[in-house]
Amino acid sequence: MAKNLIIYYSRVGENYWNGGVKNISKGNTEIVAEFIRKAVGGDLFQVETVKEYATDYYACIDDAKAELNRDDRPELKKYLDDISAYDNIVVAGPCWWGTYPMAIFSQLDRLDFAGKKVFPVMTHEGSGQAGSAAALRKHCKGAEVGSGLAIHGADAAKSESTVATWAKNNLV
Repeated sequence: MAKNLIIYYSRVGENYWNGGVKNISKGNTEIVAEFIRKAVGGDLFQVETVKEYATDYYACIDDAKAELNRDDRPELKKYLDDISAYDNIVVAGPCWWGTYPMAIFSQLDRLDFAGKKVFPVMTHEGSGQAGSAAALRKHCKGAEVGSGLAIHGADAAKSESTVATWAKNNLV
C-alpha cells in the first residue's frame, strides 16, 4: 500500500462563501485534507505562516495578491525537510488568485520530489483546479503530477464521499 502525505494550507475566520463573506471555525481545505486521510490513510502536514494573514478577508486577499506579484516565500512556523518515506504527496490549498497561497511554495521549494507522485487539490468558490497542476509541475521537479481534485469550499463539509472516491482512485 502506498504511503501518503497531505501537505495543506487552510484558512479559518473570514472566507469567501457563496458570494459573500462568512466566518468559519475550521478551514475548508483542512476538512478536505482530513477526508483524504480518513479514506486512504496518510500523514497531514499543515503549512502555517509565521506572519499571520489579516483577519479581514478582503485585506487577506490583497496581501495574497501582493505576495503572488512579488513571488514571495513567506516564512513558515515549521518545515518538512524530507519526504523520502512517501510515495504520494497531495498538495491542498485554497485557490488564491488562480494558484496556491505562496506559503505552499515556501514548503514545496525545499523538497526533493524525484520519483514521487504529486496530486493537486484545491478548494475554491468557482475557480476549480485553476493553475494547481501547472504550479506542481513547476515547483515539484522530478515528480509525476497525477489527477487533481477541486472542491467547492462552501461544500467542503459535505464532500466526504467525493473526496474519498477520488482518493481511493488515485492514492492507493
